[in-house]
Amino acid sequence: MTHRLIAWLLLTGLLAAQDPQKDLVLSMDVNRVVLYVTVREGNATFVGDLKKEEFTIREDKLPQEILSFSRDDVPIAVGIIVDNSQSMMNKYAEVIAAAKAFVRASNPGDEMFVLHFNEKLRYGLPPNMPFTSDHAALESALDKLQQDGKTALYDAIHEGLAHLQKSKLTKRALFVISDGGDNMSSRKSPEVVKAAGLSGALFYAIGIYDPMDGDANPGVIRKLAQDTGGESFFPKDIAEVTTLCQNIARDLRNQYMISYSPSNGAQDNRFRRIEVKVKDPKNRKLFVRTRTGYYAVAPPPEVKRK
Repeated sequence: MTHRLIAWLLLTGLLAAQDPQKDLVLSMDVNRVVLYVTVREGNATFVGDLKKEEFTIREDKLPQEILSFSRDDVPIAVGIIVDNSQSMMNKYAEVIAAAKAFVRASNPGDEMFVLHFNEKLRYGLPPNMPFTSDHAALESALDKLQQDGKTALYDAIHEGLAHLQKSKLTKRALFVISDGGDNMSSRKSPEVVKAAGLSGALFYAIGIYDPMDGDANPGVIRKLAQDTGGESFFPKDIAEVTTLCQNIARDLRNQYMISYSPSNGAQDNRFRRIEVKVKDPKNRKLFVRTRTGYYAVAPPPEVKRK
């Protein structure tokens, strides 16, 4: 099977890894859209007893036929992105402990990597280990935080999205912990927002912002989470971070997987808006969260081998 065909069949949106000196090439399989859907009753109770016929999907307001439906705790690829800027000095112990709690609460089969960032980016795992399910190795990688410098948040997110594509697992998520806005990236926020939407990955973030920080821009983090079907949190107390990390891990393990073939198969580079609704036979007040849409981008031409 060619690399191009693999890229088409894996997910709705894939970020193809390219030469690191070049911009990322983004592609989309418009033959099937895969959604990961979180359904809650209230703020905390996950609802796991819903059936396929109780979901409806619309793309650009047109109803779509559901092709597959499941709710399984499947292994996923996860990138943990940790802010190492100087302003993290007084939050270091709590943040690292919370990130380790996230690792322990995740599916044992999850493949993870750790990316530390300040004005530079550094992977926590050895170069020959792009991902691992070994909790001891991940905790050691988290301990390699080096506090110094400014904050290249958008560069770190962009790099993390690209690295996720090296995993063979089809469900992917990026989890960011930061205490400030971006003041050092070469990437701009619109570029990163679009890359996240194209990637097919879920985006989660915990922003430990100081209200006096003029660089802080929680709107970007919120949009990244909302667009991809993830979630963002902005706790006022650092003591809340561990519980939030555990909640995010639980969220990733309690999602419905729904796929459909779009009635509009045009590869026109346009954004298709998605709406998912649930008709609950028990009349509970449910909150449904998934990605808000995707870009219908044609895959890159297949390179013929001699």
